[in-house]
Amino acid sequence: MINQRLFDHYRIDTTKDLKIPQRCQRPFDTVLIDKMGSCYACECTAWLPQSIGNLQIRTLDEILNTDMRRHLQDSVSDGTYRYCNEHQCSYFKHPDGPPPLVDGSPQHIKHIRLAIDDSCNLRCPSCRNSMIFHKEGSAFRLGIRLADRINEWLYKYKNPIKVHIGSDGDPFASHVYRHFMERTPPRDNIKYSLLTNGLMFKEFHTRVPYVINNMDDLGVSIDGASAETYEKLRLGGKWDKIVEALECMADLKQKHNFYFGLHMVVQQDNWHEIESMLELGHRYNADRVYFNKIEDWNTNIDFESQTFTELDEFKKSLSRVSTDPIAWNNVATLV
Repeated sequence: MINQRLFDHYRIDTTKDLKIPQRCQRPFDTVLIDKMGSCYACECTAWLPQSIGNLQIRTLDEILNTDMRRHLQDSVSDGTYRYCNEHQCSYFKHPDGPPPLVDGSPQHIKHIRLAIDDSCNLRCPSCRNSMIFHKEGSAFRLGIRLADRINEWLYKYKNPIKVHIGSDGDPFASHVYRHFMERTPPRDNIKYSLLTNGLMFKEFHTRVPYVINNMDDLGVSIDGASAETYEKLRLGGKWDKIVEALECMADLKQKHNFYFGLHMVVQQDNWHEIESMLELGHRYNADRVYFNKIEDWNTNIDFESQTFTELDEFKKSLSRVSTDPIAWNNVATLV
């Protein structure tokens, strides 16, 4: 059943016809599961906010075969994208548009994105109002149940699949995610993508050797290239500790050959360090440095104060950054 209230909230006109000839692959090969067990046929709930089922009351196989999922796929196949939020989706903002569906209509899920716990050991102003940490209570117990149900499904799944962890909470700070990773199936068809703030990586990565051995890509969020800026924007973080983590990650990348990226949320307080961030990326052998524009997530940050005041100087830095081969190739969207 279509949830019209959600579309009204996101100001999505479900009668629109964007007439986009290429089909985005996400509704065909991706499922995201949130902390309440709701499942989505996209990598971001704000991009395609209609749920296709709930893992608390249905199996994942049942959810993947719902009429709602097929309905959303049809809206992409016919080029209308009528249920997608083109104002929020990064692919719509990209000059090339949504990623094209290159292999027909895949019959199997290729990506499962876990957003089942928002626990994190930091309280970055660009992300949240306070530190969130679940290790008991109803939210924790539900997260554990969801983690176990997902692992049960993965044990039976035979096709290649990538498990993404870290879109909401930190994989190593979260007791739920550590529980999941310590029990994940030891099979080579499963690869892993982790996004972490890195502060607990060195301490805990040895507890999940199968995840590390089958890592496809590892990203670390680091919003400053100096101790002063980093500790101002990553509240609760320590520069010395993140440097140790980066050294550990660089060593593991050399051993396991996974894709390694640094992520920076660009804002008024750190834009002057984007070139230094690239230097940091080269120092630790990163494959990519991602520069993401700050978004308003309704936290306590004074969003207007983060508008770039030295726009001309920022554009000059951005121009220099864009020529570097490891810089994310969509830095123009920062302006």
